[in-house]
Parts: sequence; structure tokens; C-alpha cells
Amino acid sequence: MNKSELIETVSAEADISKAAAERALNAIVAAVEKAVTKGDRVTLVGFGTFFSSKRAARTGKNPRTGEKIKIAAATVPKFSAGAAFKAAVNKKKAK
Repeated sequence: MNKSELIETVSAEADISKAAAERALNAIVAAVEKAVTKGDRVTLVGFGTFFSSKRAARTGKNPRTGEKIKIAAATVPKFSAGAAFKAAVNKKKAK
């Protein structure tokens, strides 16, 4: 499912226009992005938690040449699925 398909689904489920669904989705994504960028956690009970994590600098290897390279430290976004979301996914696979 891509963004436009998600907007169509939200529009149908919430009985709102596609334009309103798109504005709502864009607002949610922007709010999550802003909070995680600041270092906050965004928890949607049952669905999951969005948060940021620090990745330490490390040494990697260029797969073409085998040469060692330095990979800089970075802050990366992460998502941890909630229990209800995990259960829903597992039930669907079990059928």
C-alpha cells in the first residue's frame, strides 16, 4: 500500500473527502517527524512507538574493493510495534 492508497482507505473508512484525509495524514506524519527529531517518543497505544536512536561510529568494508571505511555516527528513526498490532499481524498470517 502506498500513500495514495492509504489516503483512499482513510477517506472511505472515516467517511471524509480524499483531500481531508490527505491533510490529516500529512499532519500526522509531520507531527511524528517533528517529535522524533526533537528526541521525543510518539506512542500510539496498541499500534506502536516511534522514537530516535543513536548509532555509534563504526568501521565498515567497501564490498567492491574490500577497503575499510569509516562510517560516521548517526541518529536514526525507529519504530517498535505494539502488542495489539503484533497480534493482528500474527492472526492474519495464521489463517
